[in-house]
Amino acid sequence: MMTLTDLSGDYLVDGGRTTVGFVARHRIGPRVRGRFGEFEGAAVLDGADPSASRAWLTIRAASIETGDKRRNAHLSKAFLEVEAYPVITFVSTKVAQATKTTYDVTGELTIRGVTQVVTVPFELTGTDGDLTFAARLTIDRHVWQVNMNALTSALVSPDVVLDLQVTATRSS
Repeated sequence: MMTLTDLSGDYLVDGGRTTVGFVARHRIGPRVRGRFGEFEGAAVLDGADPSASRAWLTIRAASIETGDKRRNAHLSKAFLEVEAYPVITFVSTKVAQATKTTYDVTGELTIRGVTQVVTVPFELTGTDGDLTFAARLTIDRHVWQVNMNALTSALVSPDVVLDLQVTATRSS
């Protein structure tokens, strides 16, 4: 497998082959798995100097999909407040190589108008013409004020696992 050193250039996130997913857990029930269907993103990779690389992702919050239309509408309105906050964004501020194929991408994650710095460990999983990366990160939704009320806090775990399976195609 090639490493990032071999893959310098500009890349666009392929929406048809990328999954921006999440897993939330009810304290007394099953996990809720979902994804966002509308997003766009790009990366500029510098294999000789990974710290010069950068990336961004913009997600349409109303494109949430959990397999249940009522739950989708409830999450959109009560938790994400998509009317006031239509997008979720991530903009990198730092990229560091952690292993031969893993890169820690630090950046600003904005949800519901609240911005926090997170570090996402992206693993390069494929390079057959396009690039594929996988990343998992657990966040505390309360930090971004993603909560409906005190009852919700008691019934739904604050931890949400973000699960990204990204395919990017060279744009230049």
